[in-house]
Amino acid sequence: MGFFDEYKKYKEINIKACIESINEDLVNRAIHKNRLFIDDFAALISIAALPYLEQMAQKAHDIKRHYFGNTIHLFTPMYLSNFCNNHCLYCGFKHDLQILRYQMSFDEVEKEAQEIAKTGLKHILILTGDAPSKASMAYLKSCCNILKRYFSSISIEIYALEANDYKSLIDSGVDGLTIYQETYNETVYKELHPKGPKSNYHFRLDAPQRGAIAGMRNVNIGALLGLDDWQVEIFFLALHAKWLEHQYPQTEISISLPRMRPYDGCYDIKNSVSDRDMLQMIVAIRIFLPRCGITISTRESESFRNNILKLGITKISAGSTTAVGGHTMGDNQNNQFEISDTRSVDEMVAYLEKVHIQPLFKDWERF
Repeated sequence: MGFFDEYKKYKEINIKACIESINEDLVNRAIHKNRLFIDDFAALISIAALPYLEQMAQKAHDIKRHYFGNTIHLFTPMYLSNFCNNHCLYCGFKHDLQILRYQMSFDEVEKEAQEIAKTGLKHILILTGDAPSKASMAYLKSCCNILKRYFSSISIEIYALEANDYKSLIDSGVDGLTIYQETYNETVYKELHPKGPKSNYHFRLDAPQRGAIAGMRNVNIGALLGLDDWQVEIFFLALHAKWLEHQYPQTEISISLPRMRPYDGCYDIKNSVSDRDMLQMIVAIRIFLPRCGITISTRESESFRNNILKLGITKISAGSTTAVGGHTMGDNQNNQFEISDTRSVDEMVAYLEKVHIQPLFKDWERF
């Protein structure tokens, strides 16, 4: 059994209409419940919940402090390669874009690792495009054997794999998987992914489950906000996270909330997501999924990230670059998307300490 069996229960329902029909009584009831179900979550992301945002924010703050303490975990992304066989309409690395394609050598990977390690960070997220002939399993495993000398935790954000391949990477030092479904709307998904391996909606949908089966310590899922209606996307994202938590209690399940950012040849964003929308989904997720990690990346602005840090966020990136080798080769190559919050790790730490939040560089040790 996979998540699609759960998804099918709601697929034919007009989720948007259901959310729009929710009244304030249902919102008030959801806020005061100790254990919420998916219909309660729908209430929290409805328009009817807007008058309760301050109350929801306070509850989200209290839940976050209870389960995670007054801490924020720090990490940074490291782009290994931008070769890609996919034709995703919204991506700065898509196959038919005329950009500089590059993959780091092992010596360059080590130099990049050394530069990042100087910041004190112990957790890293490595990324590639979907081109197994370039960023092969052998290449990835060799990179991980280098990186584990510098970092206590290595997460991957690469193309979807079979469970045995995830297990092979775990044996090489990987302990975390980040993979976004991008959009849960199967029709929109097919339109946005017309060609390439990623066009297989179901294979990607089941990738988080395969990672959990393989033994990933952490599995992080997300939807790329702006591709479809945000309320419907967040409904299915929360449903997916809840299902994974129930099926794989030994795995830490986390959610990322990436909002579309510009890139060269940018895709026209048809479903805008406001700061208020982001705030509402963050506090709703925290109330519905109290043990779930929530990540906000440097796609978001400095001021926005500052304002939402205490409302349920558990993990943020810092000192980020979306260019291959960007930590050592400079950020003048083609980037996957534009960074908004450009603060260094030191600057991010200084801000966290200023507002009395403890920055965490490490919460996991590989044995």
